[in-house]
Amino acid sequence: MALEKLSILFWQCLLLTASIVTYTHPVLGQETANATSKQPSLQQTAANQVELSHQILNLSDVQFALTSATSLLRTPRQQNSVPELSQAVTLVVSVTDVKLNTTNKGIEVILVTPSSEKLSVSGKTEGNSYVAEIKNAQLQLASGKSFRQEKPAVGIANVIVAPVDSNTLRLTVTGETAVPVVELFDSQTEGLVFGVTPTATTAQQPTPPQQTPEKQPDIELEVTAPSDTGYRVPDSTTGTRTPTPNRDIPQTVQVVPRAVIEDQADKRVGDVLRNLGIGQNSEPSRIGESVIIRGFDVEASSSLRDGLRDNLTSFIGTPFQNDLANIERVEVLKGPASVLYGNGSPGGVYNLITKQPLSTPYYSIEGNVGSYSLYKSSIDFTGPLTTDKKLLYRFNADYENSGSYINHVYAERTFFAPVITWQPSRDTKLTVSGEYLSSRQAELSPLGLPAIGTILPNPNGKFSPNTYVGDPTQDREKVTVGRAGYKFEHNFSDQWSLYNSLSYAFVERPYTTNVTPTSLEADNRTVDRFEQIWGPTSVSNLSQDTHVVGKFNTFGLEHQLLVGVDWYQRIVSPYSFIIRTFPSLDIYNPVYGQTPGNIIGGRKDKERLDDLGIYFQDQLAIAPNLKLILGGRGDFEDQKILTFDPASVIAQSNSAFSPRLGIVYQPIPPVSLYASYSRSFDQVLGTDVNNNSFEPTRGTQYEVGVKTDLLNNKLSATLALYQLTQSNIVTTDPNDPTYGIQVGEQRSRGVELFFTGELAPGWNIIAAYNYIDGRVIRDNTFKVGNLLTNTPVNSASLWTTYIIPKGKLQGLGGGLGVFYFGDREGDLTNTYTLPSYVRTDAALYYRHNKFQASLNFQNLFDVLYYQGAYNINRVFRGEPFEVEATLKWQL
Repeated sequence: MALEKLSILFWQCLLLTASIVTYTHPVLGQETANATSKQPSLQQTAANQVELSHQILNLSDVQFALTSATSLLRTPRQQNSVPELSQAVTLVVSVTDVKLNTTNKGIEVILVTPSSEKLSVSGKTEGNSYVAEIKNAQLQLASGKSFRQEKPAVGIANVIVAPVDSNTLRLTVTGETAVPVVELFDSQTEGLVFGVTPTATTAQQPTPPQQTPEKQPDIELEVTAPSDTGYRVPDSTTGTRTPTPNRDIPQTVQVVPRAVIEDQADKRVGDVLRNLGIGQNSEPSRIGESVIIRGFDVEASSSLRDGLRDNLTSFIGTPFQNDLANIERVEVLKGPASVLYGNGSPGGVYNLITKQPLSTPYYSIEGNVGSYSLYKSSIDFTGPLTTDKKLLYRFNADYENSGSYINHVYAERTFFAPVITWQPSRDTKLTVSGEYLSSRQAELSPLGLPAIGTILPNPNGKFSPNTYVGDPTQDREKVTVGRAGYKFEHNFSDQWSLYNSLSYAFVERPYTTNVTPTSLEADNRTVDRFEQIWGPTSVSNLSQDTHVVGKFNTFGLEHQLLVGVDWYQRIVSPYSFIIRTFPSLDIYNPVYGQTPGNIIGGRKDKERLDDLGIYFQDQLAIAPNLKLILGGRGDFEDQKILTFDPASVIAQSNSAFSPRLGIVYQPIPPVSLYASYSRSFDQVLGTDVNNNSFEPTRGTQYEVGVKTDLLNNKLSATLALYQLTQSNIVTTDPNDPTYGIQVGEQRSRGVELFFTGELAPGWNIIAAYNYIDGRVIRDNTFKVGNLLTNTPVNSASLWTTYIIPKGKLQGLGGGLGVFYFGDREGDLTNTYTLPSYVRTDAALYYRHNKFQASLNFQNLFDVLYYQGAYNINRVFRGEPFEVEATLKWQL
């Protein structure tokens, strides 16, 4: 019954999306039916050059024709007469050269084609850039697979021509301080010509004294926004390991760009993921990054950084938070990701993409002050180190010091991240990067408060949500994190490329103490506690990936083949702690500084994990509007744990194969219908009653959906329906309760809707809705049908901003966010429920030339809510009302 209701809901949403697409693309239903009759000879010639057996025809394709180049025109010109072809007989044109000519207005960008073929063009503006997508075109340059020219004329920062996919090119012309004016021409001898004229503000920049006061508003309009202010990110790498349009990936990929991070003044990864309707799991966002995706726990230790595994927290008890100062965007692949990245949660994976050096100098300085004694400052410097711009750099750094709404809790962080890129030629690039983070805080782990007295009634009354149940005289933690790595790229030809990446990361933690609550006594006011004293601990990760990408044709099919191997190693040495008793605490009247008791236990381990993965993927274009993805990966894992006192060794080896199959069909260019099947695995340590090692848990997902681009490619939407099952879960062995048996299963079924992009000039939006029916479907411990932990049935998020784009009030704007999470079960027994909540955020902005100021308000109405739970004795309150002021200068 539940599946039937989900199916009905999905098809209703699908029909609604189709209606919206039809409304926003009226040319599909009317436009130029007479274009075909005007150019019969050209259309007949094109038909002779296309293998119709490899073209999927649509009803609209047969009856109607599509407009092409007219959408780019700024000024009508009689010589620009581009015939329009029916999509059913698309002619693919080769662009063999890109030329730049200087004119009295600026420059001309010429796309050279062999026989003066006409190209289908659509254009848009993004920040200071004019972007034209050129359909039915292939770039075949002798000098490389793309074209780039820096500062070709005064007022023009760069010109880039690069392929989007096998049949689409993208021309990007970026002004130094404003969007240039572009006109489209046809050359009878060379091909398509773009006339580029810098705007008045750019041309006048070298001589500012001559500008009249009337010109000032134009200057403000073009320089207030940074070069990338859009919320829509059309391409990503996490879903395929190659730059791929999101609409061509048969699995849900969601991206939160830097613009959202800055508009919201986000500080932690959990804050960023909230925009996707993703909530916290067993720790609050202020101290950890463990989240729930599609009903399953995705730990910070399973995250990626620039496509490489970044496990820094396992087995040392330290919730670790990545700094966002050098993060460009966060990409989320929902559902099994083992086909590309190996061991991991069936819920998916999030990938932190770092900032890279720019060829144009850019400098920013930022300062923040806010509630609970927040002080934060950061810098972002980038540009060329040499005059030929073959050596580039970027340097990000920040310092943060803050208190908390919880008494006696504080945090102090220092972070910096240098990056150097060397590009001796168009075909070779080497990027070397490093990071350093020093963190000092009160909490080793989130302590929370008991459910009785917070979300459940307590005869003594509610606990104060500000109460700290540890001991400030004992609790302290200091962590040092370092990263170093490189990424090497080389193009052997236009068809074959090599990519090699390596990352080394470490965590160092000296002696650490922490008082932790265990249970609430019968009086419902006294909490029992113990103290852990951790010895010096270090964790090191080595992650390496090498893959080759090749493009070729076989039997009329276009292939983009990916073949690679990666190796991951984690070493934890030593891993030691002792446990001793500690006096209990009256939560209503806490007294700190009590004397610790006797030692009652401890542990000392050394651990090592090695994982070798071999993977392949083929992205096939059966036709321009029909694409297929085939992929698979084999993993071979060895894990050892050496325990001292008493001495013992746990050694376990496992292997797993993870496939993925997906198909994408585009009935019309802006709409993609897709379906996919994928599997994942997650290593499980331990043995059964017969001393047989546990097999990895397995995730299996079936997903269908539709992706579409609306409003002239300014707004993207995704609708997905999925079923995700995790099997081989360890549960109690009914024949011997002291052992486990792998017969448990949990299943999640759901519907997701996601929108991101620009609704109108200056008006951006990112919104998500998730429906999840996550349940236990087989288990010997928990009741079948119980809801999954910390998983709301309904969750939604909406964040939107508007910046006045012109006029006397230009640069003034604001933002509004609403985040809803429904009721969530605190454990698999379903003994207590975290109540639903609605949190409202807001912001005010002023951006003038190179200066920006903002006020961000979190939890505007000071709603008391709970983010997640570790157990019934530790539930975690969300942040109360907070305000933060930011000043930023860009040089």
